[in-house]
Amino acid sequence: MLVDMSELNDVKERARVLVAGAGPTGLTLACDLARRGVPHLLIEAQDELFPGARGKGLQPRTLEVFDDLGLVDAVLAAGGRYPRVLDWEGAVRGETFDLVEPMPPRPGVPHHESLMLPQWRTQRLLLDRLRELGGDVRFGTRLTGLTPDAEGVTVRLTGPEGEFTVRAGYAVGADGGRSAVRKQLGIGMEGETVDPRPMIVADVRLTGLDREHWHAWRKAEGGGATLCPLRGTGDFQLQAQYDDPDARPDTSPEGIRALIGARTVLDAADVHEVLWASEFRARTALAERFRDGRVFLAGDAAHLHSPAGGQGLNTGIQDAYNLGWKLAAADGPQDPLLDTYEAERLPLAADVLGLSTRIHRATVAGRVLQRGRDTQQLDLHYRDSALTRQHGAPAGELRAGDRAPDARCTAPDGTVFRLFDAFRGPHCTLLTFGGAPPLPALPSYTRATGLRHCVVAATEPHAEGAYGTGTYLVRPDGYVAVAG
Repeated sequence: MLVDMSELNDVKERARVLVAGAGPTGLTLACDLARRGVPHLLIEAQDELFPGARGKGLQPRTLEVFDDLGLVDAVLAAGGRYPRVLDWEGAVRGETFDLVEPMPPRPGVPHHESLMLPQWRTQRLLLDRLRELGGDVRFGTRLTGLTPDAEGVTVRLTGPEGEFTVRAGYAVGADGGRSAVRKQLGIGMEGETVDPRPMIVADVRLTGLDREHWHAWRKAEGGGATLCPLRGTGDFQLQAQYDDPDARPDTSPEGIRALIGARTVLDAADVHEVLWASEFRARTALAERFRDGRVFLAGDAAHLHSPAGGQGLNTGIQDAYNLGWKLAAADGPQDPLLDTYEAERLPLAADVLGLSTRIHRATVAGRVLQRGRDTQQLDLHYRDSALTRQHGAPAGELRAGDRAPDARCTAPDGTVFRLFDAFRGPHCTLLTFGGAPPLPALPSYTRATGLRHCVVAATEPHAEGAYGTGTYLVRPDGYVAVAG
């Protein structure tokens, strides 16, 4: 691709990676790059972080990502468990049930339950962590042009200071479903409408309902409505479905108050403030590819989900977690390591889209599918990845490509340590259990990521069953790359 030399002469800034979009995906990627010392620029078209709750569920695997990035304690302190759903029939209280299945503690899984935290707060905590790591967001800065070439990516931006050009080694579009990066690349997105009927989601402040339940009027005239107390705040999230596909939802404060007054036990006057509201139709879509040379897509720019099941935000965060260490470790754009981002994440995103769609359509049909282990994202794996190597028969239940479970272990000198403590950081980890022989060879990327070697003399019973007597190379994102 030819580059306009006048653009190169107009370059005002340079960065190893330019990230467009300061949502959960972009902020996670920026945190990962910052802790690895990778020069980057994170831009956001809006003047502030997204203000709404929208995605409010953090799955256990995402909590493990936040543990590694150093912000899980703040996230756990800010959020809470999902409340039980209270089914209403008009003004009559009905039965209660758990929409999110209570999960007992499991060995090897430090965070065994999903956490409720409104998206706006998740983003603020990520931004706080990014600033602790020395990074920040350039707000009010819109991507208006993108030209990749053999040597890098020229990006035209428009911000408070006017138009300017940034020259980057790589660019990442984490800029949502209407991604400017994806459109600049001409990458198509194939999908389907999961439900043609419009929905409203809004954050409101109200009185008249307890905060111990997720209140649901599933048979309300005109369409179902729920009011969910958002943990860690004084707010409720409204979700309302319209029975009429041609309905024109009113998202003004007056319209939201009128809807709540019409479909719930509350009066319109009980709604004291409407903080944010939006209309949408549930649809799914998957980008044709997640990479075009030096440019990558992540999060909603790459895959759009129904909100059912709480998968979209979490899948985007884990896109970033997969991509960050590879951008830092790759030896140029031709490094096969970068090819594994799309190869690993695209089929996984397609599977998760299918799960979200099944949950949504079951709900539309009047069946409530309880959110269980299949939504927690702990069992996702990369067994078929080009990075995965299994030498010989598995030593335990664990296979190369699986998530490496946590455990308390004892080193030969008697030191007790947790595996997740050993994994935490930007490095790969080499685990040797029970005097197992060394691996035949280590991947070249371990030189760029750094390597920590942990010899395990004894461990908890569940880890003996998982790891057995074996040697494992654990990637920076917590998956077993090589097992022997």
